[in-house]
Amino acid sequence: MGFSGVLNDVSRSDDEMEGRKSGKRRQVAALPWRGEGDALRILLVSSRETRRWVIPKGWPMKGRTDPQAAAQEAYEEAGLKGAIAPRPFGEYPYLKRLKNGQARMVKVDVYPLEVKETLSAWPEQGQRTLEWMTPVEAALAVQEPELRDLIARFAGVDLASDHDMPAKAPTPVRVAFQRLRRRVTALWGRYRR
Repeated sequence: MGFSGVLNDVSRSDDEMEGRKSGKRRQVAALPWRGEGDALRILLVSSRETRRWVIPKGWPMKGRTDPQAAAQEAYEEAGLKGAIAPRPFGEYPYLKRLKNGQARMVKVDVYPLEVKETLSAWPEQGQRTLEWMTPVEAALAVQEPELRDLIARFAGVDLASDHDMPAKAPTPVRVAFQRLRRRVTALWGRYRR
């Protein structure tokens, strides 16, 4: 890690400490997206500790607006540059695990980021996995139900009516989806009688 990486870690720790001291329980996130022809793609990153799929997020930063802080997180975590929305598209809650072992409920304001450039090097490169997904794949890959719904709403996708399970969906999600489809089909059959 170079000098700038150390500075990023120090400023992140200061921001996190500020959030703890002041009782702030709010983070900002970027929802990275791009168009591929007529298709929309969403970028998810893996979290560093649990390796689950998330969107780039972090604590608000001194001297930056919330959209600027969200864009900075997208740069640090995924090497993305682009046009960030001036207002949040939505929010979702999640349980933040702190370094001291405690957990805290945090509200995350989500700012769409239209990705214009993907850099070849960035501060957290090698610490996370990045993957562009369809909106359905992205919605089904995240653990937080409210984030799943936010991604679906952003993309204009109705998850309840989507009959094709993406091939990249995690196995537990695929199994649950298949069970749900069988149940709905059975209920629909009874209803139609």
